[in-house]
Amino acid sequence: MPKPRTRRELLKDIGLASAGSIAAGLRGDAAAGRTAVRASPSAEQAAGPAADGDVLPRASTTGVFIPPRGRSFQKFSFDFPEPSVAFDGFEFGFRVFTHENVYGLADGRLRTSPIEGGLEIACDELVWAGGQERARGRVTARLTRRGDAVECEAAAEMERPIKAVALVVRGVPRGRISAAGAPFFDPRDDEVLLGYPFSGGDLFGPQGNGGLTTPLVLVQPRDAAAIVALSSLDDRVRTKRVYLQPGEAGYRVEAIVEADAWRPSTTFHAPPWRIARATTIAAAADAHYAHLERAFRIPRWDARPDVPDWMRRTALVVTLHGMHYTGYVFNDYARMLTILEWIASRMPADRVLVFLASWDGRYYWDYPAYVPAPRMGGEAGFRALVSRARALGFRTMPMFGANAANRHQPAFARVAGAFATKVDGDRVDLNWVDWDNDRHQDGWLSYMNLGVDAWRQWLHDRIAAVIERYDVDAYFLDIAGGWINDPKADMHEGMRRLVADLRRRFPRVAAAGEMHYDALLEFIPMYHSFGQTLIADVVQRHARFFQHLSHPAPGRGSTGVHEAGICRWNPQTLSLSDTAIPTLNIVDDTFATCRAEMDAVIQQARARASI
Repeated sequence: MPKPRTRRELLKDIGLASAGSIAAGLRGDAAAGRTAVRASPSAEQAAGPAADGDVLPRASTTGVFIPPRGRSFQKFSFDFPEPSVAFDGFEFGFRVFTHENVYGLADGRLRTSPIEGGLEIACDELVWAGGQERARGRVTARLTRRGDAVECEAAAEMERPIKAVALVVRGVPRGRISAAGAPFFDPRDDEVLLGYPFSGGDLFGPQGNGGLTTPLVLVQPRDAAAIVALSSLDDRVRTKRVYLQPGEAGYRVEAIVEADAWRPSTTFHAPPWRIARATTIAAAADAHYAHLERAFRIPRWDARPDVPDWMRRTALVVTLHGMHYTGYVFNDYARMLTILEWIASRMPADRVLVFLASWDGRYYWDYPAYVPAPRMGGEAGFRALVSRARALGFRTMPMFGANAANRHQPAFARVAGAFATKVDGDRVDLNWVDWDNDRHQDGWLSYMNLGVDAWRQWLHDRIAAVIERYDVDAYFLDIAGGWINDPKADMHEGMRRLVADLRRRFPRVAAAGEMHYDALLEFIPMYHSFGQTLIADVVQRHARFFQHLSHPAPGRGSTGVHEAGICRWNPQTLSLSDTAIPTLNIVDDTFATCRAEMDAVIQQARARASI
């Protein structure tokens, strides 16, 4: 770590460096005309550590493995200019993206000046075509030292609407990586791309980018216990991507933020990024979630008004699988009721939440009708199931798709205009599943945007009808964490309005969702699917989690209606998680052949809850 500098030393260095960079830039402009100075891919800090405020002639290939040594992502086939400013042991550069090109800073027009605790950066001209051409535009940024951390916020202005702004950071050490508090992994020489939320725009791409439930990335250097934490201090849901490109000495990091696609603008003020050094997992998580709690008004679990008493007391979740996409029935309504009657003899039913997965017919194919399936017992059978379950003490929660609709269903015409699009305008389809096993991903599902009134109202009415007719206790929103930067409307605000409208109408009925991102914690208190095991205590101050629909059922590990198919059931651990409510998945043969295993899960749930 560099020795902390006094403010007097900082101001002196900034003044000298700024004057030097201006003079050098003017000389370079006179000599080179419109052609930018190119940095050699091997250009490093050969002359020793740079002083704060120095402008360094970097390029996109500086300090990274070229060609890549491991798994890699697409990149420019030339040296893209990336002049960077030294500050507090890091180097900071910037890129600006419109919908038609990418721009960098013109090195001869880059200025730095001192401010309280840091630097201000200004550049009044941009370059494109790898530095061969110049464009009108402006980028300003502020670098501020706050304790052991540096914060950087930037703003850009161009003649065209801005799609995104990237902060490029050098000086982050190599090491193991944690995505938002998930377990550390060693990428070795692989490049890593992580996106927030919903993998930052593409759930599945040819390179397989990873997901972030919150924009927090931890790097644990190989030679130190202390970590480096990179986090965004935003106050709204916006697409963010963190790309880590390895070199011998460290990572070149791109921290990218997209502007709101539904509000195109020629100016964009990107939220601050924070880089904390010599910190711990707990300290990084506490600081990040303290910001989230303020920014998104996230309540604490113990004081949440949207959590009914029965949800606080839930000690076991039982997932009853209904009908598969192909029409195969795992459990009809009558069989579900028989199973619940047996469970009630083994555990207090009022401590059990019953998750009704694919209760409405063919899984996903019958979205978005949401009516009881005739082959499973019809309306009378479903009513009897929910009524008798309530009499026994169980709480029931049917499943609804928050953002999926089959284009072949007659009802689709009424919501067809609500299909989602990506930031660049491409249509988004829910086409990443091979439902029929023809070894080809199926494409009959549209991905829907709750920010569009027609779809939100349709789904609201379907959920409300089920609550009113059958008196269920909660509703489950499938793919709740699936936010996309859609030019049509803000998906997050659409989800918020849906949940708020239903809560006003049915205040005792709780919401739950599949997957989460941080801002959803404000208004959805329970989820299945949880991976932030390193910081579970911090996240679960606000919400509770149970195990996923694809959690293997006892026995051969069937995932029921979920497309995963068969996973491995662990008879020693019962495939239970230490950071989730014990969950029992029940498929076609579970009750018939695995009652001992079912009972073992039930007894483990009782033990954890001291029942």
